[in-house]
Amino acid sequence: MTHANGSILQRLKRTSLVTRIIIGLLAGIVLALVSPESASAVGLLGKLFVTALKAVAPVLVFILVTAAIANHKPGERTHIRPILLLYLIGTFSAAVVAVLASSLFPSTLTLATGAADLAPPGNISEVLLSLLSSAVTNPVTALMEANFIGILVWAVGLGIAIRQGSETTRNVFADLSHGVSLIVRVVISFAPLGIFGLVTSTLAENGVGVLADYAQLLVVLLGCMLFVALVVNPLIVFWKIRRNPYPLVLLCLRESGITAFFTRSSAANIPVNLQLAEKLGLHEDTYSVSIPLGATINMAGAAITITVLTLAAVNTLGIAVDIPTAILLSVVASICACGASGVAGGSLLLIPLACSLFGIPSEVAMQVVAVGFIIGILQDAAETALNSSTDVLFTAAACMASGEVDEARSQQIG
Repeated sequence: MTHANGSILQRLKRTSLVTRIIIGLLAGIVLALVSPESASAVGLLGKLFVTALKAVAPVLVFILVTAAIANHKPGERTHIRPILLLYLIGTFSAAVVAVLASSLFPSTLTLATGAADLAPPGNISEVLLSLLSSAVTNPVTALMEANFIGILVWAVGLGIAIRQGSETTRNVFADLSHGVSLIVRVVISFAPLGIFGLVTSTLAENGVGVLADYAQLLVVLLGCMLFVALVVNPLIVFWKIRRNPYPLVLLCLRESGITAFFTRSSAANIPVNLQLAEKLGLHEDTYSVSIPLGATINMAGAAITITVLTLAAVNTLGIAVDIPTAILLSVVASICACGASGVAGGSLLLIPLACSLFGIPSEVAMQVVAVGFIIGILQDAAETALNSSTDVLFTAAACMASGEVDEARSQQIG
Protein backbone atom coordinates (compact mmCIF):
# COMPACT_ATOMS: atom_id res chain seq x y z
CA MET A 1 0.00 0.00 0.00
CA THR A 2 2.84 2.39 0.91
CA HIS A 3 4.55 1.66 -2.40
CA ALA A 4 1.28 2.32 -4.27
CA ASN A 5 0.77 5.63 -2.47
CA GLY A 6 4.36 6.59 -3.23
CA SER A 7 3.94 5.86 -6.93
CA ILE A 8 0.73 7.96 -7.06
CA LEU A 9 2.55 10.89 -5.41
CA GLN A 10 5.48 10.55 -7.81
CA ARG A 11 3.08 10.52 -10.77
CA LEU A 12 1.35 13.67 -9.46
CA LYS A 13 4.70 15.43 -9.06
CA ARG A 14 5.54 14.70 -12.69
CA THR A 15 2.25 16.13 -14.00
CA SER A 16 1.95 19.83 -14.82
CA LEU A 17 0.58 22.29 -12.27
CA VAL A 18 -2.47 23.02 -14.46
CA THR A 19 -3.31 19.30 -14.61
CA ARG A 20 -3.05 19.05 -10.82
CA ILE A 21 -5.28 22.13 -10.46
CA ILE A 22 -7.93 20.53 -12.72
CA ILE A 23 -7.76 17.36 -10.59
CA GLY A 24 -8.27 19.51 -7.47
CA LEU A 25 -11.18 21.30 -9.16
CA LEU A 26 -12.94 18.04 -10.06
CA ALA A 27 -12.29 16.58 -6.60
CA GLY A 28 -13.79 19.71 -5.02
CA ILE A 29 -16.96 19.44 -7.12
CA VAL A 30 -17.37 15.76 -6.20
CA LEU A 31 -16.84 16.37 -2.47
CA ALA A 32 -19.27 19.34 -2.43
CA LEU A 33 -21.97 17.15 -4.02
CA VAL A 34 -21.31 14.04 -1.91
CA SER A 35 -20.58 15.59 1.50
CA PRO A 36 -21.52 19.29 1.85
CA GLU A 37 -20.95 19.11 5.63
CA SER A 38 -17.23 18.61 4.99
CA ALA A 39 -17.07 21.90 3.09
CA SER A 40 -16.18 24.16 6.02
CA ALA A 41 -13.22 22.01 7.03
CA VAL A 42 -11.94 21.67 3.47
CA GLY A 43 -12.69 25.34 2.77
CA LEU A 44 -9.91 26.24 5.21
CA LEU A 45 -7.39 25.04 2.59
CA GLY A 46 -8.75 27.58 0.10
CA LYS A 47 -8.71 30.43 2.61
CA LEU A 48 -5.12 29.66 3.61
CA PHE A 49 -4.02 29.54 -0.04
CA VAL A 50 -5.61 32.90 -0.95
CA THR A 51 -4.29 34.49 2.26
CA ALA A 52 -0.77 33.24 1.51
CA LEU A 53 -0.89 34.63 -2.03
CA LYS A 54 -2.21 37.98 -0.83
CA ALA A 55 0.46 38.10 1.88
CA VAL A 56 3.39 37.42 -0.45
CA ALA A 57 2.21 39.57 -3.40
CA PRO A 58 2.98 43.08 -1.99
CA VAL A 59 6.45 42.07 -0.76
CA LEU A 60 7.18 40.27 -4.04
CA VAL A 61 6.17 43.28 -6.18
CA PHE A 62 8.12 45.76 -4.02
CA ILE A 63 11.35 43.69 -4.00
CA LEU A 64 11.07 42.57 -7.64
CA VAL A 65 10.47 46.07 -9.06
CA THR A 66 13.16 47.65 -6.87
CA ALA A 67 15.70 44.98 -7.87
CA ALA A 68 14.77 45.15 -11.58
CA ILE A 69 15.18 48.94 -11.74
CA ALA A 70 18.30 49.01 -9.53
CA ASN A 71 20.01 46.44 -11.77
CA HIS A 72 18.68 47.82 -15.07
CA LYS A 73 21.53 48.23 -17.54
CA PRO A 74 21.71 51.52 -19.49
CA GLY A 75 20.53 51.07 -23.07
CA GLU A 76 18.17 48.18 -22.30
CA ARG A 77 14.64 48.97 -23.44
CA THR A 78 11.47 48.29 -21.49
CA HIS A 79 8.06 48.27 -23.18
CA ILE A 80 5.73 49.78 -20.59
CA ARG A 81 4.28 52.41 -22.97
CA PRO A 82 2.97 49.95 -25.62
CA ILE A 83 1.66 47.69 -22.84
CA LEU A 84 -0.24 50.63 -21.31
CA LEU A 85 -1.74 51.36 -24.74
CA LEU A 86 -2.88 47.73 -25.02
CA TYR A 87 -4.41 47.94 -21.53
CA LEU A 88 -6.41 51.05 -22.50
CA ILE A 89 -7.53 49.63 -25.87
CA GLY A 90 -8.56 46.34 -24.23
CA THR A 91 -10.58 48.01 -21.46
CA PHE A 92 -12.39 50.40 -23.82
CA SER A 93 -13.11 47.59 -26.31
CA ALA A 94 -14.64 45.52 -23.50
CA ALA A 95 -16.96 48.41 -22.56
CA VAL A 96 -18.06 48.78 -26.23
CA VAL A 97 -18.74 45.02 -26.46
CA ALA A 98 -20.86 45.27 -23.28
CA VAL A 99 -22.89 48.18 -24.75
CA LEU A 100 -23.55 46.24 -27.98
CA ALA A 101 -24.47 43.03 -26.15
CA SER A 102 -26.82 44.89 -23.80
CA SER A 103 -28.51 46.49 -26.84
CA LEU A 104 -28.93 43.15 -28.63
CA PHE A 105 -30.00 41.21 -25.52
CA PRO A 106 -31.58 43.75 -23.13
CA SER A 107 -31.86 42.52 -19.53
CA THR A 108 -34.15 43.73 -16.77
CA LEU A 109 -33.66 43.38 -13.02
CA THR A 110 -35.71 42.39 -10.03
CA LEU A 111 -34.14 45.05 -7.87
CA ALA A 112 -32.67 43.85 -4.59
CA THR A 113 -31.86 45.62 -1.34
CA GLY A 114 -28.96 45.28 1.06
CA ALA A 115 -26.31 47.67 -0.26
CA ALA A 116 -27.62 50.90 1.22
CA ASP A 117 -24.86 51.11 3.85
CA LEU A 118 -22.09 51.15 1.22
CA ALA A 119 -20.64 54.46 0.04
CA PRO A 120 -19.95 54.70 -3.71
CA PRO A 121 -17.78 57.49 -5.16
CA GLY A 122 -19.69 60.60 -6.24
CA ASN A 123 -17.99 61.30 -9.57
CA ILE A 124 -15.05 60.38 -11.79
CA SER A 125 -12.81 63.01 -10.18
CA GLU A 126 -13.28 61.15 -6.87
CA VAL A 127 -12.14 57.91 -8.48
CA LEU A 128 -9.07 59.57 -10.01
CA LEU A 129 -8.28 61.41 -6.77
CA SER A 130 -8.41 58.08 -4.93
CA LEU A 131 -5.95 56.67 -7.47
CA LEU A 132 -3.58 59.64 -7.01
CA SER A 133 -3.87 59.43 -3.22
CA SER A 134 -2.88 55.76 -3.46
CA ALA A 135 0.26 56.76 -5.37
CA VAL A 136 1.59 59.04 -2.62
CA THR A 137 0.66 56.97 0.42
CA ASN A 138 3.15 55.90 3.10
CA PRO A 139 5.20 52.91 1.83
CA VAL A 140 4.61 50.82 4.96
CA THR A 141 0.86 51.49 4.72
CA ALA A 142 0.96 50.62 1.01
CA LEU A 143 2.57 47.25 1.80
CA MET A 144 0.16 46.53 4.66
CA GLU A 145 -2.92 47.39 2.61
CA ALA A 146 -1.68 45.81 -0.67
CA ASN A 147 -1.95 49.21 -2.40
CA PHE A 148 -0.07 48.30 -5.59
CA ILE A 149 -0.05 51.81 -7.05
CA GLY A 150 1.73 53.07 -3.92
CA ILE A 151 4.03 50.04 -3.87
CA LEU A 152 5.01 50.63 -7.51
CA VAL A 153 5.73 54.33 -6.96
CA TRP A 154 7.97 53.66 -3.97
CA ALA A 155 9.68 50.66 -5.60
CA VAL A 156 10.47 52.66 -8.75
CA GLY A 157 11.79 55.58 -6.68
CA LEU A 158 13.92 53.34 -4.45
CA GLY A 159 15.19 51.36 -7.46
CA ILE A 160 16.34 54.57 -9.21
CA ALA A 161 18.05 55.73 -6.00
CA ILE A 162 19.85 52.39 -5.49
CA ARG A 163 21.19 52.53 -9.06
CA GLN A 164 23.46 55.28 -7.78
CA GLY A 165 24.68 53.06 -4.93
CA SER A 166 27.32 50.34 -4.76
CA GLU A 167 27.19 47.08 -6.70
CA THR A 168 27.00 45.19 -3.39
CA THR A 169 23.72 46.94 -2.51
CA ARG A 170 22.28 46.16 -5.94
CA ASN A 171 23.29 42.52 -5.55
CA VAL A 172 21.55 42.34 -2.16
CA PHE A 173 18.25 43.36 -3.79
CA ALA A 174 18.84 40.90 -6.65
CA ASP A 175 19.35 38.10 -4.10
CA LEU A 176 16.26 39.20 -2.17
CA SER A 177 14.28 39.08 -5.42
CA HIS A 178 15.37 35.48 -6.06
CA GLY A 179 14.57 34.53 -2.45
CA VAL A 180 11.05 35.97 -2.50
CA SER A 181 10.44 34.37 -5.93
CA LEU A 182 11.38 30.99 -4.43
CA ILE A 183 8.82 31.49 -1.64
CA VAL A 184 6.21 32.34 -4.29
CA ARG A 185 6.97 29.13 -6.21
CA VAL A 186 6.42 27.14 -3.01
CA VAL A 187 3.08 28.89 -2.34
CA ILE A 188 1.89 28.37 -5.93
CA SER A 189 2.77 24.67 -5.75
CA PHE A 190 -0.08 24.37 -3.23
CA ALA A 191 -2.58 25.74 -5.79
CA PRO A 192 -4.28 22.35 -6.39
CA LEU A 193 -5.12 22.04 -2.66
CA GLY A 194 -6.20 25.69 -2.55
CA ILE A 195 -8.51 25.32 -5.56
CA PHE A 196 -9.90 22.08 -4.07
CA GLY A 197 -10.86 23.95 -0.87
CA LEU A 198 -12.26 27.00 -2.67
CA VAL A 199 -14.47 24.98 -5.02
CA THR A 200 -15.80 22.74 -2.25
CA SER A 201 -16.74 25.59 0.10
CA THR A 202 -18.21 27.81 -2.66
CA LEU A 203 -20.47 25.09 -4.07
CA ALA A 204 -21.56 23.84 -0.65
CA GLU A 205 -22.34 27.31 0.74
CA ASN A 206 -23.95 28.96 -2.29
CA GLY A 207 -25.03 26.31 -4.77
CA VAL A 208 -26.39 27.60 -8.05
CA GLY A 209 -30.08 28.05 -7.15
CA VAL A 210 -29.53 31.64 -5.99
CA LEU A 211 -28.40 32.56 -9.52
CA ALA A 212 -31.50 31.25 -11.33
CA ASP A 213 -33.44 34.54 -11.05
CA TYR A 214 -30.64 36.38 -12.82
CA ALA A 215 -29.91 33.82 -15.55
CA GLN A 216 -30.26 36.20 -18.54
CA LEU A 217 -28.17 38.90 -16.89
CA LEU A 218 -25.45 36.35 -16.11
CA VAL A 219 -25.53 35.01 -19.67
CA VAL A 220 -24.98 38.54 -21.05
CA LEU A 221 -22.20 39.26 -18.52
CA LEU A 222 -20.35 35.98 -18.96
CA GLY A 223 -20.97 36.01 -22.73
CA CYS A 224 -19.34 39.43 -23.02
CA MET A 225 -16.34 38.27 -20.99
CA LEU A 226 -15.93 35.13 -23.10
CA PHE A 227 -16.26 37.16 -26.31
CA VAL A 228 -13.58 39.59 -25.15
CA ALA A 229 -11.28 36.76 -24.01
CA LEU A 230 -11.67 34.63 -27.16
CA VAL A 231 -12.35 37.18 -29.93
CA VAL A 232 -11.47 40.77 -29.01
CA ASN A 233 -8.22 40.10 -27.13
CA PRO A 234 -6.92 37.72 -29.85
CA LEU A 235 -7.65 40.44 -32.47
CA ILE A 236 -5.69 43.01 -30.42
CA VAL A 237 -2.81 40.56 -29.96
CA PHE A 238 -2.82 39.67 -33.69
CA TRP A 239 -2.65 43.38 -34.54
CA LYS A 240 0.41 43.58 -32.28
CA ILE A 241 2.36 40.41 -33.15
CA ARG A 242 1.05 39.60 -36.69
CA ARG A 243 0.79 35.85 -36.09
CA ASN A 244 -1.73 33.33 -34.74
CA PRO A 245 -2.60 34.71 -31.27
CA TYR A 246 -4.52 31.71 -29.92
CA PRO A 247 -1.61 29.62 -28.55
CA LEU A 248 -0.63 32.61 -26.36
CA VAL A 249 -4.27 33.50 -25.50
CA LEU A 250 -5.14 29.94 -24.44
CA LEU A 251 -1.88 29.55 -22.49
CA CYS A 252 -2.64 32.71 -20.46
CA LEU A 253 -6.24 31.66 -19.84
CA ARG A 254 -5.14 28.19 -18.75
CA GLU A 255 -2.23 29.11 -16.50
CA SER A 256 -3.44 32.46 -15.16
CA GLY A 257 -7.20 32.56 -15.72
CA ILE A 258 -7.99 29.32 -13.87
CA THR A 259 -6.33 30.36 -10.59
CA ALA A 260 -7.73 33.90 -10.87
CA PHE A 261 -11.25 32.50 -11.39
CA PHE A 262 -11.17 30.66 -8.08
CA THR A 263 -9.15 33.09 -5.96
CA ARG A 264 -11.32 36.00 -7.23
CA SER A 265 -8.48 38.40 -6.44
CA SER A 266 -6.21 40.17 -8.92
CA ALA A 267 -3.76 40.89 -6.08
CA ALA A 268 -3.59 37.21 -5.13
CA ASN A 269 -2.95 36.30 -8.79
CA ILE A 270 0.02 38.66 -9.22
CA PRO A 271 2.54 35.99 -8.07
CA VAL A 272 0.98 33.50 -10.53
CA ASN A 273 1.28 36.02 -13.38
CA LEU A 274 4.87 36.95 -12.52
CA GLN A 275 5.85 33.29 -12.56
CA LEU A 276 4.09 32.79 -15.92
CA ALA A 277 5.87 35.85 -17.37
CA GLU A 278 9.19 34.38 -16.25
CA LYS A 279 8.26 31.03 -17.81
CA LEU A 280 7.46 32.80 -21.11
CA GLY A 281 10.94 34.31 -21.13
CA LEU A 282 9.81 37.93 -20.86
CA HIS A 283 12.23 40.60 -19.65
CA GLU A 284 12.06 41.10 -15.88
CA ASP A 285 12.41 44.89 -16.16
CA THR A 286 9.18 44.92 -18.19
CA TYR A 287 6.92 42.36 -16.53
CA SER A 288 7.89 43.26 -12.94
CA VAL A 289 6.22 46.65 -13.53
CA SER A 290 3.49 45.82 -16.09
CA ILE A 291 1.94 42.90 -14.17
CA PRO A 292 1.24 44.72 -10.86
CA LEU A 293 0.26 47.83 -12.82
CA GLY A 294 -2.15 45.76 -14.89
CA ALA A 295 -3.71 44.36 -11.70
CA THR A 296 -4.62 47.96 -10.88
CA ILE A 297 -5.62 49.56 -14.19
CA ASN A 298 -6.19 46.79 -16.78
CA MET A 299 -9.83 46.08 -15.99
CA ALA A 300 -11.75 44.84 -19.04
CA GLY A 301 -13.93 42.61 -16.85
CA ALA A 302 -14.79 45.52 -14.55
CA ALA A 303 -15.73 47.69 -17.56
CA ILE A 304 -18.12 44.93 -18.72
CA THR A 305 -19.68 44.57 -15.26
CA ILE A 306 -20.24 48.33 -14.85
CA THR A 307 -21.71 48.71 -18.36
CA VAL A 308 -23.99 45.65 -18.37
CA LEU A 309 -25.46 46.26 -14.91
CA THR A 310 -25.95 49.97 -15.62
CA LEU A 311 -27.78 49.27 -18.89
CA ALA A 312 -29.87 46.57 -17.15
CA ALA A 313 -31.01 49.26 -14.69
CA VAL A 314 -31.70 51.61 -17.62
CA ASN A 315 -33.84 48.94 -19.35
CA THR A 316 -35.66 48.15 -16.10
CA LEU A 317 -36.64 51.81 -15.73
CA GLY A 318 -37.55 52.18 -19.44
CA ILE A 319 -34.98 54.91 -20.17
CA ALA A 320 -34.05 55.39 -23.85
CA VAL A 321 -30.35 55.25 -24.76
CA ASP A 322 -29.00 57.07 -27.82
CA ILE A 323 -25.64 56.44 -29.53
CA PRO A 324 -23.74 59.45 -28.04
CA THR A 325 -24.84 58.42 -24.53
CA ALA A 326 -23.77 54.83 -25.20
CA ILE A 327 -20.31 56.04 -26.31
CA LEU A 328 -20.07 58.28 -23.24
CA LEU A 329 -21.01 55.31 -21.04
CA SER A 330 -18.20 53.26 -22.61
CA VAL A 331 -15.68 56.01 -21.84
CA VAL A 332 -16.98 56.48 -18.28
CA ALA A 333 -17.00 52.71 -17.63
CA SER A 334 -13.41 52.44 -18.89
CA ILE A 335 -12.19 55.27 -16.66
CA CYS A 336 -14.12 53.89 -13.67
CA ALA A 337 -12.75 50.40 -14.30
CA CYS A 338 -9.16 51.71 -14.26
CA GLY A 339 -9.83 53.17 -10.81
CA ALA A 340 -11.85 50.24 -9.50
CA SER A 341 -9.11 48.75 -7.33
CA GLY A 342 -8.71 52.05 -5.47
CA VAL A 343 -12.32 51.97 -4.30
CA ALA A 344 -13.61 49.66 -1.56
CA GLY A 345 -16.02 47.19 -3.14
CA GLY A 346 -14.32 47.11 -6.53
CA SER A 347 -16.26 47.48 -9.77
CA LEU A 348 -19.73 47.09 -8.25
CA LEU A 349 -19.49 50.30 -6.23
CA LEU A 350 -18.78 52.26 -9.41
CA ILE A 351 -22.16 51.34 -10.90
CA PRO A 352 -23.98 54.29 -9.22
CA LEU A 353 -21.52 56.67 -10.89
CA ALA A 354 -22.34 55.21 -14.32
CA CYS A 355 -26.08 55.20 -13.48
CA SER A 356 -25.89 58.94 -12.76
CA LEU A 357 -25.36 59.51 -16.52
CA PHE A 358 -29.00 58.50 -16.99
CA GLY A 359 -30.35 60.39 -14.00
CA ILE A 360 -30.96 57.19 -12.01
CA PRO A 361 -31.16 58.07 -8.27
CA SER A 362 -28.55 56.59 -5.94
CA GLU A 363 -31.17 54.61 -3.96
CA VAL A 364 -32.10 52.66 -7.11
CA ALA A 365 -28.45 52.37 -8.21
CA MET A 366 -27.49 50.83 -4.84
CA GLN A 367 -30.21 48.20 -5.36
CA VAL A 368 -28.43 47.34 -8.62
CA VAL A 369 -25.20 47.02 -6.62
CA ALA A 370 -26.98 44.58 -4.31
CA VAL A 371 -27.94 42.48 -7.36
CA GLY A 372 -24.26 42.54 -8.30
CA PHE A 373 -23.33 41.06 -4.94
CA ILE A 374 -25.93 38.29 -5.36
CA ILE A 375 -24.48 37.18 -8.71
CA GLY A 376 -20.94 37.96 -7.56
CA ILE A 377 -20.15 34.26 -7.12
CA LEU A 378 -19.79 33.92 -10.90
CA GLN A 379 -19.52 37.56 -12.00
CA ASP A 380 -16.52 38.39 -9.82
CA ALA A 381 -14.79 35.09 -10.61
CA ALA A 382 -15.12 35.53 -14.40
CA GLU A 383 -14.22 39.24 -14.17
CA THR A 384 -11.00 38.49 -12.25
CA ALA A 385 -10.05 35.68 -14.64
CA LEU A 386 -10.41 38.00 -17.64
CA ASN A 387 -8.62 40.93 -15.99
CA SER A 388 -5.70 38.95 -14.63
CA SER A 389 -5.01 36.69 -17.62
CA THR A 390 -5.07 39.75 -19.90
CA ASP A 391 -2.24 41.35 -17.87
CA VAL A 392 0.15 38.58 -18.95
CA LEU A 393 -1.34 38.35 -22.45
CA PHE A 394 -0.74 42.01 -23.32
CA THR A 395 2.68 42.07 -21.64
CA ALA A 396 3.76 39.02 -23.66
CA ALA A 397 2.29 40.47 -26.88
CA ALA A 398 4.22 43.74 -26.49
CA CYS A 399 7.44 41.85 -25.72
CA MET A 400 6.99 39.47 -28.67
CA ALA A 401 6.27 42.39 -31.03
CA SER A 402 9.52 44.06 -29.99
CA GLY A 403 11.57 40.89 -30.42
CA GLU A 404 12.35 40.77 -26.69
CA VAL A 405 11.33 37.11 -26.43
CA ASP A 406 13.96 34.81 -27.95
CA GLU A 407 12.89 33.14 -31.19
CA ALA A 408 12.76 29.57 -29.84
CA ARG A 409 10.51 30.56 -26.93
CA SER A 410 8.42 32.74 -29.26
CA GLN A 411 7.74 29.77 -31.56
CA GLN A 412 6.52 27.73 -28.57
CA ILE A 413 3.89 30.33 -27.60
CA GLY A 414 2.63 31.39 -30.98
